[in-house]
Amino acid sequence: MRMKSLMLAAALVAAPVASASAQMAAPAKKDIVATAVAAGSFTTLATALQAAGLVATLQGPGPFTVFAPTDAAFAKLPAGTLEALLKDKAKLAAILTYHVVAGKVEAKEVVKLTSATTVNGAPVTIKVVNGKVMINNATVTSADVQASNGVIHMIDTVILPPL
Repeated sequence: MRMKSLMLAAALVAAPVASASAQMAAPAKKDIVATAVAAGSFTTLATALQAAGLVATLQGPGPFTVFAPTDAAFAKLPAGTLEALLKDKAKLAAILTYHVVAGKVEAKEVVKLTSATTVNGAPVTIKVVNGKVMINNATVTSADVQASNGVIHMIDTVILPPL
């Protein structure tokens, strides 16, 4: 499964790998998907976007704000959950679009919000706890990773839409 994820991520973008820090410092030339893949921490997210048929959307003009779960965030899901989601396109798409907000909302604006409506249609709760920005139960670990069509905020937990 890991090798398949790596191959899918590599197939999504043929670009040199760069760190998230380098992405923040450099002018945004890549779209959200290419930026995420180049950051190196979003292999599972790239695979999930491919499985859900959302790659083209997030390569579109946007702008988008993506609260992007890292590979470590996906690894925290209960055993078998990711594999089941990759087979259920509709459920996977609902979860992934719950991580996306229309428009470009940078960290300086996010911290002023108490909620945001996601592309999924359901809101996420936003709060600052002990100096850390929380999106529902996920902590933003790196903010303002710039892309040509929006911004990525890395989070440490996959957030799930309300049932």
